[in-house]
Amino acid sequence: MTTNTMEKKKNLVFTATYNEAENIKNFLDIVLKFEDLDVLIVDDNSPDKTYEIIEEFKKNYNNLILIKRDGKLGLDTAHKLGFNFAKENNYEKLITLDADLSHDPTKIKDFIDELDIHSFVIGSRYIYGGKNKMKLSRLALSYLGNKLIKYVLRIKSDEFTTSFRGFNLKKLKNFDINNVQSKGYSFFMETIYWINVSGYEIKQIPIIFVDRDKGKSKISKIESFRTIKNLFLLLTKYKN
Repeated sequence: MTTNTMEKKKNLVFTATYNEAENIKNFLDIVLKFEDLDVLIVDDNSPDKTYEIIEEFKKNYNNLILIKRDGKLGLDTAHKLGFNFAKENNYEKLITLDADLSHDPTKIKDFIDELDIHSFVIGSRYIYGGKNKMKLSRLALSYLGNKLIKYVLRIKSDEFTTSFRGFNLKKLKNFDINNVQSKGYSFFMETIYWINVSGYEIKQIPIIFVDRDKGKSKISKIESFRTIKNLFLLLTKYKN
């Protein structure tokens, strides 16, 4: 479907890309079928030319927005950019997710519907109806990490680390994404902390997470150990 109007939508879908050339076409084929949203992609100058594929889509979809940065500046800064872009451009709802299809883009509508009621929604692999189809080593790390955060910080959520999230920007007036200082994947954990201390309920809806089928995972062994280290630093910093 070709979008024939420049009228800005009320809802924004955001994803960050780095070397997702093998996945981005399928991702956009699904997401751009939704008629009631704009799509923002922040690409960190992917060596595999992911941004060139996005540029081709832009020729037919003027509700697709691309911000190409000069280099690999990090997942946390990309998500801050996306959140602040949504606020500055007066979007009502923001949905964030991964572009590698580990999150099912067809579920975006579920998040939008829940945001009619709730301020913040997170897709959970650890509530009834949710599943985590990771490799066993990553699954154990993810499960234990989420349990540890919940226990130490005493936050009413079973999920802290997935990026499949929804923000009602009209309701989240006390939440400032710029308070989040953690880098990399730890950014997602600390964001939940600030949502909670800002006084907002964390609404969970079940999602099924699958390991990427194409492309290379960004979570290397070094990144996994860095995330574990940052998790303990975060828990030490914010525990009651």
